Amino acid sequence: MTSWGLKTRGLRPIGLDLGYNSIKMIQLAIDGEQVSVLAADEMRVDAGVREDEQARKNFAVSAIKQMLGRGKFQGRNVVCCVPNGKLRITSLRLADAQEDGIEQALRKEVVQRFGLDPEKDAMDYVVAGSVRQGNEVKNELILLATDYETVKTQIETIEQAGLKPAAIDTIPCALFRSFERSLRRQEDWDCTSVFVDVGSRFTTVVFGRGGEISFVKQIPIGGENFIQEVATKLGISSGEAEMLRESLRAEKGALASKAEPANQKPTDNGQNLDTSTQQIVVDAISAVSEKLAREISLCLRYYTVTFRGKRVQRASFAGGGAYEDILLDVLRAQLTVEIEVAQPLRGFDLPSDSPSSNFDGNRRGLLCEWAVAIGLSLKGWNQAKSHESQARQWVARQS
Repeated sequence: MTSWGLKTRGLRPIGLDLGYNSIKMIQLAIDGEQVSVLAADEMRVDAGVREDEQARKNFAVSAIKQMLGRGKFQGRNVVCCVPNGKLRITSLRLADAQEDGIEQALRKEVVQRFGLDPEKDAMDYVVAGSVRQGNEVKNELILLATDYETVKTQIETIEQAGLKPAAIDTIPCALFRSFERSLRRQEDWDCTSVFVDVGSRFTTVVFGRGGEISFVKQIPIGGENFIQEVATKLGISSGEAEMLRESLRAEKGALASKAEPANQKPTDNGQNLDTSTQQIVVDAISAVSEKLAREISLCLRYYTVTFRGKRVQRASFAGGGAYEDILLDVLRAQLTVEIEVAQPLRGFDLPSDSPSSNFDGNRRGLLCEWAVAIGLSLKGWNQAKSHESQARQWVARQS
């Protein structure tokens, strides 16, 4: 969305994902096609500061300083992203004759749709492709915008932590970028890829084809909705609901064991999760999962109608919500595409103190919650690849 002179080779900027529940930092280095993780760290955001903007900002500054102090991060350039709750997204269609007036059309849309001021607020757009509207073929654009205060707050947070803002990106663009590098086969390039990040409060859906984003949707459903639904059904606090959800997740495999009584199972906090409570938790998570699955299904339907003839074969799920087995089961039952949990660090060279060493078990080893941070650190890499390709072509012409 906003960049200030990114380096495009070798050492990448620090990718800073200021999420609702956690703050993640990762830095990559690129040598040819090999991507290495130089440093990565994560801190959970205290529940007491999540809803207080100033307290949250102070916590973020302190957390970033701590991670910088104990990590092996190099340099101070950082790329962060606009929080999902502050990002505004819409699509608009322009005829070929209107292409010269794209900027004017976008400025008008920002005012009418979002009530933003194009003179000071930030906006950018992505060309999604050609679509047929009646007898006309028009160009569909994806407009991304946010207010000035949001950008100002992000920059202040970064600078107070001792870092230098190299760019402010959006979660949809970072998410797509983190997986775009894996689309190397021609068959992958020709098919539509769907990437879904299930965050704490929002789910971001991104469709891409041929290395370009073609559709973006923000859905206001995320991991917090699972917790709130459990809390409401049981009449307990959000903290207690979160503990029950984690207990159910941790004990799911053991619940079927004959070694334990049929009606109860000890939880991680020393309590017993009886069968009826377990069923209420499962039903609550399933209800939210079904709502989210319906919204994603609508995205698939819109895409296939709008971009006719574009095949969608699979959807890759990232974010902390991608570890929710109940959600994955519902998605596989309701969606018409193959469902997989993303592995954004697959193929990367990981040091011994990489984020994978902080988690136990194969599922956590997927590290799908790091997708956005990885995409932020990779910002500018495609530009570098393009420049290298152009340089090689020029050299070949001279020889």
